[in-house]
Amino acid sequence: MELGLVGLGKMGGNMRERIRRAGHTVIGYDRNPDLADVHSLRELVDKLTGPRVVWVMVPAGEPTQSTIDELAELLQPGDIVVDGGNSRWTDDEKHAEQLAAKGIGFVDCGVSGGVWGLENGYALMYGGDEEHVARVQPVFDALKPQGPYGAVHAGKVGAGHFAKMVHNGIEYAMMQAYAEGWELLEKVDSVENVREVFRSWQEGTVIRSWLLDLAVNALDEDEHLTGLRGYAQDSGEGRWTVEAAIDHAVPLPAITASLFARFASRQEDSPQMKMIAALRNQFGGHAVEKK
Repeated sequence: MELGLVGLGKMGGNMRERIRRAGHTVIGYDRNPDLADVHSLRELVDKLTGPRVVWVMVPAGEPTQSTIDELAELLQPGDIVVDGGNSRWTDDEKHAEQLAAKGIGFVDCGVSGGVWGLENGYALMYGGDEEHVARVQPVFDALKPQGPYGAVHAGKVGAGHFAKMVHNGIEYAMMQAYAEGWELLEKVDSVENVREVFRSWQEGTVIRSWLLDLAVNALDEDEHLTGLRGYAQDSGEGRWTVEAAIDHAVPLPAITASLFARFASRQEDSPQMKMIAALRNQFGGHAVEKK
């Protein structure tokens, strides 16, 4: 099938390549002309055969809104827009209503996989009407990991990004637990090889995971993380997870504490946040602050 892809950064560029490897045609647009196949959204839409599917992979908030506003004027009834960025689920509902007024379908898709997704595949959580999801299904199949798992139609519009938001909240708490354990091991005199302790946990333990593997990768690159500043950003989804928990009276003590720990990292050079920063760089290519 044909797909228009808007946003060719760290995630979008690799997604374009993975979809092409599966035999589909992808026409990509990015504000950086060195990355783009076309020079404008209008040119992208004109090159696609109707009914069109355009996947938006740009930062949440105003960049996504302005892109959808422009596409709403360029696309035709029967076309579909997919938002694969990290938008808030409440924005999905507004985008779906805005596009439906012009006869354009909308699917929201939470995407996980970071810089490793090109080779390993991307975990996908999508929401929307069955008929719209079915139209995009060949692209979902191209992006997901091999095997029966890694993709889910989570429910109606907004469900995909809500599921991805909760996924990221869990990710916050898991990274925080590894970081706290690492700092404690580093503090005691009796443990002389913390990196190898972490490595030993990779097999046969109940806490083995891909995040643990990435922690070992980071420690192999800088055994004591001395080259990093203990500062970690939050993408916004941790905050939204906690806000949703408050709205629904669901206790989330671990996820909430991990979010507040990120805030604490901005007040001083936190050893725990060195590990969080290293992990985010490992799985997502997120920038780190050097000392």
